[in-house]
Amino acid sequence: MTTAATDVREIKIAHSPDSDDAFMFYGLATNKVRVPGYKFTHTLTDIEALNQRAMTDQYYDVTAISFHAYPYIQENYTLMACGGSVGDSYGPMIVASKSYTLDEVKKLRIAVPGTLTTAYLTLKLFAPEIETVTVEFDKIIPAVVAGEFDAGLIIHEGQLTYARDGLKKILDLGVWWHEQTGLPLPLGGNAIRRSLGSEVQTITTNALRESIQHALDHREAALEYAMQFARDLDTSLANRFVGMYVNERTLNYGDDGREAIRKILDMGYERGIIPNKAHVDFLG
Repeated sequence: MTTAATDVREIKIAHSPDSDDAFMFYGLATNKVRVPGYKFTHTLTDIEALNQRAMTDQYYDVTAISFHAYPYIQENYTLMACGGSVGDSYGPMIVASKSYTLDEVKKLRIAVPGTLTTAYLTLKLFAPEIETVTVEFDKIIPAVVAGEFDAGLIIHEGQLTYARDGLKKILDLGVWWHEQTGLPLPLGGNAIRRSLGSEVQTITTNALRESIQHALDHREAALEYAMQFARDLDTSLANRFVGMYVNERTLNYGDDGREAIRKILDMGYERGIIPNKAHVDFLG
């Protein structure tokens, strides 16, 4: 029995135009993973724009978000238990054209990729007093090279390419966080609209997990698809970057991953960076 077109449920998905997100959603985006009665449509948008939109309306059924944004949207969205990016002793980096001590860098003016990113939250936990200016994430490295900022907080592929632009790593916040807590650094995840109801939420979450597993099982084809979103990376670097952020933790955060998400949001609240306490629940 075929499902009539009118019975097809559209699920609107939004995520970043990055090689790791593209790899993760490869199965769904290319219809290698299908769910009878469901159609998944994809919108690719900068993560900070997705953070902001999830706060103002709930247009997307599933949206990639920075974990930092979750307390602001938790009434309308819950976290999926899969699809997250977690750094095991690596993560966003402070880079600069010249070397600085950690005490010196706290006094600099630094370009950041958005105040709702988890990179920004972690930076403020490290140095609450640091002066920041929001710059689009892919313009941070050029701005630092041009001398517009003393330093920049880089995310995404910039973590692998900053040295080719002559920049130096001042601090890897994933390393700093692990030294402070013994935990991995949770950066971003996928949130699903609460109003969808439990059945649709569960089916959609299972579909995403299947898409991630399909990509991991068909790595070469998934990586080839993801390469169209791999800014300035060759296949070898793109494979390395995808491996950093799409792995077993993307299928399931694990106990320490879930603890880390709760801990970073609690610390942000306790230190006055986040105005409201997060009530973290996971679906699937």
